[in-house]
Amino acid sequence: MNSEFEIRSLNVKDRRTRLKVEAFLADNDLRLDTVEQYFGIFRLEEDDILAAGGLYHDIIKCVAVRQDMREERLFNMLVSHLMSVAMQNGYFSTKVYTKPENLDIFNSLGFKLIAQSPHALFMENSLTELNRYKAYLAAERSKATGSHIGLVIMNANPFTKGHRYLVEQASAQVNHLFVIVVKENLSLFDYRYRLEMVTRGCSDLANVTVLEGSDYQISAATFPTYFLKQVTDATDEHIRLDLDVCLRHIAPNLTAPGSRLTRFAGSEPTDPLTARYNQLMRQILPPQGVDFVEIPRLEQNGQAVSASALRNTYDLTLLHPTSLPYAIGVFAAQALRQELDLTPKPGLIDHQDNGSHGDMNHALMLRSIRTIEPYLIQLADMGCQAELPAVPDIIRCGLEAEKAMLAATGGINTHKGAIFSLGLFCIAAANSFYHLQRVSPQLLQAAIKTMAQEIPSAHDTHGAHVRQQYRVKGALDLAVEGYCQLFEQWLPFYRQHIVDDHPQLRLLLHIISTLDDNNLYHRGGEQLAHEAQQRCAQVLQDFSIENIQALNDWMKARNLSPGGSADMLALTLFAAHLIHNI
Repeated sequence: MNSEFEIRSLNVKDRRTRLKVEAFLADNDLRLDTVEQYFGIFRLEEDDILAAGGLYHDIIKCVAVRQDMREERLFNMLVSHLMSVAMQNGYFSTKVYTKPENLDIFNSLGFKLIAQSPHALFMENSLTELNRYKAYLAAERSKATGSHIGLVIMNANPFTKGHRYLVEQASAQVNHLFVIVVKENLSLFDYRYRLEMVTRGCSDLANVTVLEGSDYQISAATFPTYFLKQVTDATDEHIRLDLDVCLRHIAPNLTAPGSRLTRFAGSEPTDPLTARYNQLMRQILPPQGVDFVEIPRLEQNGQAVSASALRNTYDLTLLHPTSLPYAIGVFAAQALRQELDLTPKPGLIDHQDNGSHGDMNHALMLRSIRTIEPYLIQLADMGCQAELPAVPDIIRCGLEAEKAMLAATGGINTHKGAIFSLGLFCIAAANSFYHLQRVSPQLLQAAIKTMAQEIPSAHDTHGAHVRQQYRVKGALDLAVEGYCQLFEQWLPFYRQHIVDDHPQLRLLLHIISTLDDNNLYHRGGEQLAHEAQQRCAQVLQDFSIENIQALNDWMKARNLSPGGSADMLALTLFAAHLIHNI
């Protein structure tokens, strides 16, 4: 029978295809949700969608079969294909969120129930990973003493004084407290960093064990809503599913017969989603034998301490001390991503084009940033002490970052200059905060100068040749000066224009027009480098996106790329974040 049909890949990013898929799903009371791949079943040489479904990572989504074709067993054909594609993509099991009435049909395909709520099911076609995680929890529980067990589940994006306060208060009320760090990687701070921050931040508490998260925590970001009649139902459904996972799989493996489990959470004065989560925990957990305690949120200067406030304000005083290097390193990488995403830029890679670079693109640059991020954290960690680190240790870490970068990019130098400048900044910022509990521009510059003066000059590089031929300053010279242009010109300019439209683009033009960019000299020589500076100054005076587009065309036609200016843009944004309130 299946020889009558064929499965085709559907590009839902194409407008016409997307509209066709949305209309098909609407006829089946569904909506199109975020998918990475989508497929349809068609009769041979026909264009009407008979069945369709998609994948997001290992999750099957948006599956529907046309009403008059539901006896054709197309559902089995489609889901089997999606499971096969997921396996080809490296996932050895496949998950699905679906309506309760679909329980039997997914059971027939080997899916097993993980959790349920009144209007949704969470299922998976293999319990191997779930059983492994449950065994891990049980093994950790066997190491704990006492019958009263506590549980905190946190994202810690990043780990703040508020998180530490919650753990302290909860651990004081139980014999042993388990802290589970949410695993999903949809946060600014990668899961591995969040797990390390929480582990380090709780290491001195004798009755606290920090546990790994799992793929079974359900968040608002990952829970699909395409099958719910009302999108407003999504909040309660995803919370109820997540709590059912806790009750079915986590709680039983963290307790022994006769023991008692209490789940703790911080109060939530501002975020409606978290407040609703606490409300439903209070309603759902106690009837199922799990106590719930809400602990008032820690306040600082009359405001609740929260990770979201820290991310919005870059107020490092909200951090637990052991989190400082992670925050500085991640914020440095974030500044690189802000530079990369800024569009349009003249001669540089952005979302629009690759500028004057034939060997690089946005995806490659993003991969490079992810690769060097842990080294920026390591460098910041070196600064979290009374004395500045030894320069040979700094150089060693920087060279390791460069080696990892080149391995990730196939030998292309994407961020060598950024590793140098941001690396020094990370060390100096961490050291300043260690001494003063704030990032002082004066201490920042003094530390950078001290370190840079001991770093030997590079030889036989493009930058060295440019400095020798044109008598202009290089990356090391700027550092030895403590990046005086940044503090005296670029940062004040940025703050002056922060309320204008496109302040970061204006800042980039200002930097190009005032910096002797070694990349411009290397690619175009002295005359074109000066002309590029003059053109940027003119566009800054007569600012418009159209003029920047024309400038981009001019630079691409001459193979010019102000890469040094791009590094200084990221560095200035990083500095603006860290010393914003000083």
